[in-house]
Amino acid sequence: MGKEKRGLEKLGKIKGFSIQFLPYSEIRGLNSEDRMRKILGIILGNNILILQGRLTSNEEARLIGDTMAMIGHVANFKGIELAVISGNNQDSLLGKMTKGIANAIAGGDFSSITIIGPATIVKEIKRNPKKIELLLNR
Repeated sequence: MGKEKRGLEKLGKIKGFSIQFLPYSEIRGLNSEDRMRKILGIILGNNILILQGRLTSNEEARLIGDTMAMIGHVANFKGIELAVISGNNQDSLLGKMTKGIANAIAGGDFSSITIIGPATIVKEIKRNPKKIELLLNR
């Protein structure tokens, strides 16, 4: 037990944060501006966001640009870490067509998830085929 206790002391303490899941249905009807506002509100609240689906490439670029512009202007904000995790794209032609139709009807890509977190909390997001590693700052 002594070794375990010493090991826990080395981990350090991570200041409070939350992980929030946001279903795509909550942002589907929003325009791009309102989507960015909602996502930034969650991130600035010291939350790691798990978004069902993914943003468009223009929205991702805008989110990154907006957060870079905020660095130095918002207290204790150091940017974001963002990762999109999607399937392995090894579906059959029929599987791809079915997924495409379902995504078109639903209005989003549900074979993906997007993880976004403030850089003050999230050090790095590592992806590989079997797991996602979310490395946190101390």
